[in-house]
Amino acid sequence: METTLTFKDKKTTISPSHRFVIIGERINPTRRRKLAESMANGDFSLVQDEARRQAEAGAQVLDVNAGIPGVDEPSLLRGAVEAVMEAVSLPLCLDTANPEALRAALEIYPGKALINSTTAEVSMMERVFPLAKKFGAAVIGVITDETGIPATPEDRLAVARKLVQCAGDYGIPPEDIIIDCLALTVGADHLAGRITLDSMQLVQQELGVNLSLGASNVSFGLPDRKLINMAYLALAIGRGLTIAITDPTVSEIQTTLLACDLLMGRDEYSMRWIQSFRKRSQLAGSTR
Repeated sequence: METTLTFKDKKTTISPSHRFVIIGERINPTRRRKLAESMANGDFSLVQDEARRQAEAGAQVLDVNAGIPGVDEPSLLRGAVEAVMEAVSLPLCLDTANPEALRAALEIYPGKALINSTTAEVSMMERVFPLAKKFGAAVIGVITDETGIPATPEDRLAVARKLVQCAGDYGIPPEDIIIDCLALTVGADHLAGRITLDSMQLVQQELGVNLSLGASNVSFGLPDRKLINMAYLALAIGRGLTIAITDPTVSEIQTTLLACDLLMGRDEYSMRWIQSFRKRSQLAGSTR
């Protein structure tokens, strides 16, 4: 199953047969004081710097978040989206729980965006799905509902099925729903990572939809988080993960994902791996 995102004439295809897709996570003012202050003051220069940096690092989609307490989020998200669109030509992931902010961003977006995200709570789906249908956007559906996060893979599959079916009621096809099976920290529950992996495999087998993940959540509270995150991404790709929200500027993550693409048969003649190796070698040589 293929999910296609567009920005003007730029297209990103998400599917198990295409290269793994990175959503760049860095345009988010949460816990980033300098970025939050500049955005709140209407200065989007740092936003544009982050957009360019992530695009150069290999992100195929950029997440844009303007969730700053006490600000006019519809106006701020619209301004941030406009600034990013001036800086780079990549599809965008619009990251807000505010339906008015979401509408404001979708109204100016020239293409098919990705909405981050909706849960299976009825009130959330009633806010997000009509906007997704009206503006032709795809949606990340997070496996949680009024009862919370399901404890078993079978229960998470049921919530995923609910998301896909409800989207269909609004005229949104399954290929435009990307399911997030929710990575939870193994620091609190040593089985949490396995349950998510098993859920992903079950959802992919039963529904065939594309899968997303905020992989870094799995290592929260633990040392050497980068190593855990890279291992988890590799395991998740083996279970059907096709897109993830992460930091593309972390070279080790990029290299891990390139290796996964190579080993999954998604890098014809190993060209991207060889090009990446040459680039890494050049950078290493220039720092000696």
